[in-house]
Amino acid sequence: MPLAPNFPVMLRTEDGVRIDAAHTPSARTDVGIVMAHGFTGSWRDRTARRIVHVLSGYGGVIAFDFRGHGRSGGETTVGDLEILDVEAAVRHARVIGYTKVVVVGFSMGAAVAVRHAGLRGGVDAVVAVSGPARWYYRGTKPMRQVHWAIEQPFGRWAARVAKRTRIARGQWDPIPMPPHEAAGLISPAPLLIVHGDADTFFPLDHARQLYAGAREPKELWVEPGFGHAESAATPELVRRIGKWISSNFS
Repeated sequence: MPLAPNFPVMLRTEDGVRIDAAHTPSARTDVGIVMAHGFTGSWRDRTARRIVHVLSGYGGVIAFDFRGHGRSGGETTVGDLEILDVEAAVRHARVIGYTKVVVVGFSMGAAVAVRHAGLRGGVDAVVAVSGPARWYYRGTKPMRQVHWAIEQPFGRWAARVAKRTRIARGQWDPIPMPPHEAAGLISPAPLLIVHGDADTFFPLDHARQLYAGAREPKELWVEPGFGHAESAATPELVRRIGKWISSNFS
């Protein structure tokens, strides 16, 4: 089956960063779904496009590249200023007529989705897939590799060349509110946390910490055999997420 058609959109954040995005319309015209990819990802990746295709059965989808990724401008701050990127996408969804807006984030995008909803508000539901609950986690080999890419000059060069990801130098100052604290500020918007028991980046305690930090309404789905983020998300899982979204706006 061919992927759903998308229409290019250029957004601009409050701090002036140009964000490359696309709008995929849906037969359901009241719900807008903002999709936030993981670190080094892009809405143009095949895996992301497949997810957008499935989600478009439940609402129009605004998919975008975070700052420092793909064709967007700026440099990534790996979860801090990215809340402004989500804000630009949410604002666009409202401008083009969606009355209900949901943010669905994967990995880093999940952390940003939670932080955006907690700190900025203005969304009607949040889905966090494979997201971290806290910063500086190095307990798995993939996350040690991520930290190497972020912290070392050669790592940043490799990310730029191999993944078209431009990483800002230096450390956070101040340190942003971690996702598990921001989760407590999302209510009354519903929060769905989805995490696999085969996640090689973040173990299940991250999902449980996010869930514990959140207030009702909230749900936690622990998915047997599910790995990490977009690359592991099956169409069936994405359809279940779409149905959860629809159930909140029936």
